[in-house]
Amino acid sequence: MLDEYRGIPRQARLLVILSIVPSVALGWLSTDISYYLPIVQGITPFWAGVTISTFGLAVVGSSIPLGILADRFGRKRTLILGNICQGAALLGFALTTNIGLLVVFAAAEGVGEAAFAVSLSALIADRAGDTKRTPAFSLGFFVNWMGMAAGAALTNLVVFVANAGIFEVLGVACVAVTPIALWVTDTPHLSGPRKSILPKKSGQVLKRYGLYAACLGLGSGFFVTLMTYWFKGRYGVPDAVSGNVLVFSYVVTAGVILLAPRLAKKLGTAMAIVATQAPATIVMLGVPASPVFAISGSIYVVRVFLMNLANPLGQSLLMGLVSPDERGAASGLVAVANRLPNALTALPGAILIGAGQYYYPFYFAAVFYAVGITWFWLTFRKEKLPEENQGARTMSSRPSWKDSLTPSESPQP
Repeated sequence: MLDEYRGIPRQARLLVILSIVPSVALGWLSTDISYYLPIVQGITPFWAGVTISTFGLAVVGSSIPLGILADRFGRKRTLILGNICQGAALLGFALTTNIGLLVVFAAAEGVGEAAFAVSLSALIADRAGDTKRTPAFSLGFFVNWMGMAAGAALTNLVVFVANAGIFEVLGVACVAVTPIALWVTDTPHLSGPRKSILPKKSGQVLKRYGLYAACLGLGSGFFVTLMTYWFKGRYGVPDAVSGNVLVFSYVVTAGVILLAPRLAKKLGTAMAIVATQAPATIVMLGVPASPVFAISGSIYVVRVFLMNLANPLGQSLLMGLVSPDERGAASGLVAVANRLPNALTALPGAILIGAGQYYYPFYFAAVFYAVGITWFWLTFRKEKLPEENQGARTMSSRPSWKDSLTPSESPQP
C-alpha cells in the first residue's frame, strides 16, 4: 500500500509537513470555540454565534479572491501570509474578551485559513507533478484528518491546561512552522499578464465539478456539523461520549485515505470516487434507523471514511484537469461551491433535529448526495488524468494542460 508514496518530491512532502499544525489548530478550534467563547470567556450566546458565523463567512467570502491573488502574485507568498494570519488570530482569541476584537480575530482566522488552503492545494499539485499528485494529496489528507483528530482530542487536556493556553500554544506553533515554506519553490508560470481575472480556461471543468461539490455541501449541511446535537436528541448521549465517536471517525478515515492512490490506480480516479461515495450514501441511511447509539455510531464511522476516502481523489482530479495557472482560483471557487450550500442547509437541519425529526436530515442529505454523485459520474466518467492516459508524461515535460485530455474527453461548451 505504501509503495505509492515512495518518490513524492521533497517540496511536496514539505508542504504536507507544513499543514500539520494548522490541521491541529482547526480541529481544536472547530471543537472548542462554541464552548470557549460563552463558557470560558463569558461572551453572550448571541455574540458567540456572531463570532463563529464571522469565521465561516470569512472563509467563504475570501476563498475566491485569495485564490485569484495567489495565481497572480504568488502562491507561496499567499501561503505564508495565510499561516501567519491564522497564528495571530489564535493568539488573539486567547488574549481578549472584547467582542469587537473577537469578531476581527474570527475574520482574520477565516481569511488565513482560506489563503492557506487555496495556496496549499495548488502548490502541492505543482510540486508533486502528475505521477505523484494523487499520493501527495492522499498523504496531505491523512495528515489533515489526524491533525483534526489530535485537535479535537486536546479538549481532554483542559483539566490540566487552560483553554486559552492551548490557543496560545497553537498560535505560536502556526507562526513557528511557517519558515518551512521558504524551502518551497513558487510556480514559475505565475508571472506575466493575464487576460482574465476569473479562470476562464478551466471554466467548463469548474462548472461541472462545482455543481457536484455544491450538491455534496447541501447534503452534508443537514447533519455533519450537528452530529453531537443529533446523538443527544436521538439517543440521549452527551457530547462527551458522542465526541469520541467523531474523533475515532477522524482517525479511521485518516488510515483508510492512504488506500486512495491504489484504488484510483485500479479503478480510475472518477470511478474510484463513485465507488466509495455511492455506498457511503446508502450506508448513511442506517445511522438514524439504528435502535441503539453503539450501532448508529459504528455505522456513522463507516459512512465517514467511505465518503471522505474520495476527498484526495477529487482534489487530484480537479487540480489535474484545470489549467495549472488557474489552480488557486479553481480551489477557491470549489471551496465556496461546497461550503456556502453547506452553511445554508445547517439551519433547516438544526430545526429538524430540534423538532425531533431525526430521520429527515439524512433523507434530505441522501437525495442531494445521489444527485451530486450521479451528476459527477455522467460528466466525469470519461475524463482521464494525464497519468491515466497511456504514455502519459509528467507535468514538467507536458507542453500544455489541454494535452492531458483527448479530443473526445475535452470539456464541451
